[in-house]
Amino acid sequence: MILSHFKHCLPIICTLLFMVGCASLPPNNANPVTYALQDTADTRIGKGYDELKKDYSEKSGFFLLTNGLDAFTARALLAQGADRSIDVQYYMIHNDLTGILFMSQLLKAADRGIRVRVLIDDMDLKKRDEGLSTLAAHPNITLRVFNPFSRQMLRAPQLLTRFGSVTRRMHNKSFTVDNQITIVGGRNIGNEYFDADPTLAFADLDILAIGPVVKEVSSSFDEYWNSSMAYPITILRPDLAEKENLEEGRQRLAEYLGQESVAEYQQSLSNSRLAQTISNNKVVFNWGKARVLADHPRKLQSYDIAPADTLSAQLHPFLEELQREFLIFSPYFVPGKSGTKFLCDLSRSGVRVRILTNSLASTDVGIVHAGYAKYRSSLLRAGVELYEMNKVLSKEQRKEMKGDSGSSKASLHAKSFVFDRKHVFIGSLNLDPRSVIENTEIGIMVTSTELADTMAAGFDLVVEAMAFRLQLETDAEGLEFISWHGLEDDKERVWTADPHTGFWRRFAIGFMSLFPIESQL
Repeated sequence: MILSHFKHCLPIICTLLFMVGCASLPPNNANPVTYALQDTADTRIGKGYDELKKDYSEKSGFFLLTNGLDAFTARALLAQGADRSIDVQYYMIHNDLTGILFMSQLLKAADRGIRVRVLIDDMDLKKRDEGLSTLAAHPNITLRVFNPFSRQMLRAPQLLTRFGSVTRRMHNKSFTVDNQITIVGGRNIGNEYFDADPTLAFADLDILAIGPVVKEVSSSFDEYWNSSMAYPITILRPDLAEKENLEEGRQRLAEYLGQESVAEYQQSLSNSRLAQTISNNKVVFNWGKARVLADHPRKLQSYDIAPADTLSAQLHPFLEELQREFLIFSPYFVPGKSGTKFLCDLSRSGVRVRILTNSLASTDVGIVHAGYAKYRSSLLRAGVELYEMNKVLSKEQRKEMKGDSGSSKASLHAKSFVFDRKHVFIGSLNLDPRSVIENTEIGIMVTSTELADTMAAGFDLVVEAMAFRLQLETDAEGLEFISWHGLEDDKERVWTADPHTGFWRRFAIGFMSLFPIESQL
């Protein structure tokens, strides 16, 4: 009987083994090792920093990029101002308007002789090898794909056959020019991050930095760039080496950039607040000591990694020193049992803990909400203050975020923590198991009461006008329930179920919360 069952299963077993074999990656041991350029003090940006730092010794300077148009304008202007090098590291670079505009800026820089290194995680690159190969054909552009899927089989089966490998991703986001100035934060490269999507506006945050901390960002980039997990696209797809012609790619790019919609967005960039601020010579930096907190790339290769090589361990001392207040911006917030206990204990000890995350209506990843919702009551019971983004914006708020047309939906994507109004962390880290355990992340920790006060004021502004305040209440029978307090049509309203959602969506999220998938959220 057992032998009979085995015979029936044998074809399936063989198929799975064949799939695993086909998922193997080509050798990557001849990858040239390169590093960030060090002799860049004489670049235009280097000279500019040298002039600015006179009164600030070895401190670094910072400028917050809170607006999507400003965030893209900053990247474009830095690419145009590069003299020696551009290093790009992103989880996702979409093949949309802003993604193509971004790549066109890199191409223009490479045409001027700038060394461009582009490192992209493979999660969002399905069916895009041809375009990447065309870009990598430029002699001044080197493009590597991090932790790639095999090109010998479909991606979906590899999520099973290579579970624990391709399911762990490089979530880092940085853009560094001449090893003198960098942008680190929560934004990938895509329309929804830069106010170019008419249906969705991510409330996101980047920090632009100059000074000593930039070298630390470059050092982290080099660790990933020279990792055995970073594959040149030519190794993954050698068949494309001669197929795609750079000049043909330029022609397609020119045709795309000639569209009216592209011209309209470029005009919006020219009219952005940052563009106007720069033209009026009114850019003001905050100054403070800073350090980079980042996971080592080997985190994706093993769960048995030294704590010193993980961002979460580097963050721990700042958590242990909290005495008065802890502010959290985290779009994907799944604290788990241990995190919930820590935050509850912190609140009970007298530290004011305030958390801003997405509501069920505003989140773009509903399953993550399933992992978060089960902890709300415990957190509220301990005195933790919870706020969830209201997806419905008023007409005035839409104008503020995107101009006259506005966006119909707002979703939080910023990732930042403020510690006792002394330290501010801004980066790619969410407070969920996927960021803390599975993926790699990066961020900058700044010691600056001025920057901390600015972030705290921003938190207050958002929760007052654009978020629901959650409150734990008790009904006549003594049963606890959560109420949501917020604005609708500029009038105060109270909800007793997740606002702006239907029964079946709430049911589906509740059902998903029953499954043991929290470690992957």
